[in-house]
Order: sequence, then C-alpha cells, then structure tokens
Amino acid sequence: MLFQPINKNYHEFCIERDPELCINCKVCVRQCSYEAHYWDEARQKVMHDNSKCIGCHRCEALCPTAALNIVKKRSDFRTNSLWRPVFLQNIYKQADTGGVLLAGMGSPVDIPVYWDRMLLDASQVTNPSIDPLREPMELKTFLGAKPRKVELKTDKKTGKTSLKTKLTPQLELDVPIMFAAMSFGAINFNLHRAMARAATECGTYYNTGEGGLHKSLYKYGEHTIVQVASGRFGVHRDYLRAGAGIEIKVGQGAKPGIGGHLPGEKINDKVSETRMVPIGSDAISPAPHHDIYSIEDLLQLIYALKEASEYKAPISVKIAAVHNVAAIASGIARAGADIITVDGMRGGTGAAPAMIRDNVGIPIELALAQVDQRLRDEGIRNNVSIVAAGGIRCSGDVIKAIALGADAVYIGTATLIAVGCTICGRCYTGKCPWGIATNDPKLSKRQNPDIAAKKLTNLIHAWGHEIEEMLGGMGLNSIESLRGNRDKLRGIGISDTELDILGIKHAGR
Repeated sequence: MLFQPINKNYHEFCIERDPELCINCKVCVRQCSYEAHYWDEARQKVMHDNSKCIGCHRCEALCPTAALNIVKKRSDFRTNSLWRPVFLQNIYKQADTGGVLLAGMGSPVDIPVYWDRMLLDASQVTNPSIDPLREPMELKTFLGAKPRKVELKTDKKTGKTSLKTKLTPQLELDVPIMFAAMSFGAINFNLHRAMARAATECGTYYNTGEGGLHKSLYKYGEHTIVQVASGRFGVHRDYLRAGAGIEIKVGQGAKPGIGGHLPGEKINDKVSETRMVPIGSDAISPAPHHDIYSIEDLLQLIYALKEASEYKAPISVKIAAVHNVAAIASGIARAGADIITVDGMRGGTGAAPAMIRDNVGIPIELALAQVDQRLRDEGIRNNVSIVAAGGIRCSGDVIKAIALGADAVYIGTATLIAVGCTICGRCYTGKCPWGIATNDPKLSKRQNPDIAAKKLTNLIHAWGHEIEEMLGGMGLNSIESLRGNRDKLRGIGISDTELDILGIKHAGR
C-alpha cells in the first residue's frame, strides 16, 4: 500500500550539517533525546536521521561551532486547499496504528487571536499620562469574594478606625500574573520547585496541577494553589491545608470535556509518593468528577473543601471556555466559589487528543468577556474573582485580559518557554530535550532549579514593569482602575458581531 512507505519515510524537519564547521564532537549525539544524531563507526563521523528530528533546536543551540541548522522540510505534498499536508499525515498514521492522535502544547489551528486585534487607548492632553518612574503604580490584586459594601467602626476610647466588615479569605498578588496548573509528573520536580521559588520571590502563586504537592514543597504553601481534580491524586487533609488556595479542576482549555492521563513511564518514586499511585502505573483522571453532576453537587464539594481548610483558603473552580461558559460561570458563582478560572482553547497541555485540542472550545477572549458581562448583568460580579488562562503570551495580553474583565491571569506555556521550551509538541513522549516534560533522571538534570527560578522571576518582573508603563500611558495609576474598563480597548479588523461579544468599540470610534 502506498501510504506505508510514505508514512515511514516522511518527516517534517531536516538537519543541515555544515561539514566545514562540524568537528565531530558528539555534543548533538549526547543532547538529542530522540536519537536523530548518531555516531557512524564505519565513517568515523557524526551522522543524522531526519525522520527522527522533532524540531526542538536543542542540538542547534548547543553546537559549539554553529554547524547545525534545523529547517522545515522544503519538499511537501501537492498543494490542495482542502487536503492540507497535516490531514494526509494524520490519516497515514491512523491507518498504520488504529490509535488516537496525541498532541502537546496549544492548538496550532488558524483561529483569530483577538489579543492581536485589540488596541489600547492612550491618554493625551486632557487626561495626561502618568510616569511610573516618578509616580506610584499599584499592581496589587486580591482574589476572592468581595463584600458589596465596607463598613468601618471607630473605637470611642482611642478614636482609631478599623474594618467592621468581615472579609472572606483572599489571595494577595503583588502582580496579577500566576503560574498555571502543571502537574508534578507531567513536568518534573525541578520545575515545580522553580515555580514555587519564583512565586514566592514575586509575591504571586503557582498552581500544583492535579498531581499533588511533594512534601518538600509544603514550605512554599503561602504561595501555592493546590488543585483537586477528578482523579483526586495526592488529595488529603494535609495537602488541602498546605496551600493558600484550593482549585477544583472541572475542565481544561486544551481538552474540554475529557479527563487526563499520565503514562506509567513518567511515574517514578517521587511522583508515586506524591500522587499516591504505584510506581509505573498509569494515572488516569476520568472525564467527570463522579460526585459532581449538578451545580448542587459542586456546591457540596466547594463547602467540603472550605471545611477541610477551616475556611482559611478561597475556593476556585476551573472550567474550560465553551459556548455556554457564561451560564456555567453564573452557576459556579452562586454555588459559593470565590474564584472562577476560565481556560481558553489555546491553552497548553502535555498530552491531548489532537482532534479535541483543535476543534473543541472557544478562545479565551470571547469567553472572558461573556463571563464578566453575565456576572455584572446578574449583579453578582463581586461574589467571585475571574482568572483568565489559555494563550497569554505577553504583558500586552495580560493588560487586555484585565480590561476585558479578568482580575488576574495564569501563564503556562509562557512559563515553560522562559526556561527553554521550543514548543516542539512532543511532551507526551517523556523525552523532552529541554528537561521539562520528562522524569528521565538524565534529561531532568537539564533544568537547574536555581537558574529556572531566576528566569521565571525575571519574566514576572519584566512583565510587571511593562504593565506599569502601559497603565501610565493610559493615565491610570492602578490595575484596579483598568479591571473591566472596556472603554480602554478598541477592536481592529473584526466583525460587528465579534465587537458586540467582546463589548468593545471599533478603532476610530
């Protein structure tokens, strides 16, 4: 059959080796976890196999003589607008294996990125800008339910005024950016430790994901959000009380409506201890929580977790961005959640069925605008904070998300890119060349937790400075003044329907 040899020999990338520069040092051989480079004993030189290259560029980055270039294969299938090469490749693979196609990271489907089609307002003469170098700028953010009004009381003897209104537990962020949920097992311990340290240094939080929290990281609990997913991996009383906040994972942007699966090859002794599953066994999270089939069921779990944390931790509920997300968020707010996380379809993941990742859900921009507006229309926006996730790439995206109605954002893929990820999309193989999505002891050593923590801290500080600059340019001196202020946004190159959903005007109006 024709497809068999095509599938076997077809490859996406080509390794170009300059014979004038290559000194046969074997660095590329040692660095390539997919064995695309190898030592040819007969020829006494380094050779390569293009069919094994995944385009991670690690060999190119570490080659001491710059002898390597990794390029997309120039030869391709005959042009056809309907049958793009990816569809042919997928059919060849499935005809060979009969299996579900897996994919890592965010969706590459050409769906509009609305962040790039929104522009920020800038202040001019009548509303002068603010210089963040000379004027104080407030980025501090509190996540949790807010009272409708605040009452003060005055001590008759001392004359001192204090807060009479009792506040619910809040997460206090120095900057409205948190590290997204990535479970221990999906990424290795070095990265979890780096995120914990960076979150502590930056005055923000990192999310454990559904894999539990290793006991050595409990000391970072004041900057940790612990997650409870359908598999309940690693969930016990001490875990729930270790974090400053608790998140119930109902859905995930990269794979709405389905569960999770961590292959047994990734479950070593540390992961086994933390997740409370046997070494080498698959950890499968079912699609639904088997105790949640209604908003009333969710309410019971929310208050059970509040009881478990002695009402000291705000409870978040994470949902995927889907078509009726605003109605779902309304129900969650009324069920007693303190925070709602909405995760868009461009969110990253270690492994998802490619067809789910690329065809299910909606972009975070549309979902966020609808959730914020629905809660405002119902008069319950103060009952919850909103966290946006799924495709946040830069500080510009952060500030636009807040103008659309978010209180804060999660960054996942950006976190991994900061420590070296090149989005090669093979996280599910466990052979991550950059030592991120792997528990292989040799590969994991490629991530130094000290260096990784420094890079993540630098990223948050850099984005924080840029947010201050953009706020100043808009004539605002606090992030609170921008929250839900859609008049500071204008759309460009998008339809009237999209403008209506986003709740913004077109540029020029």
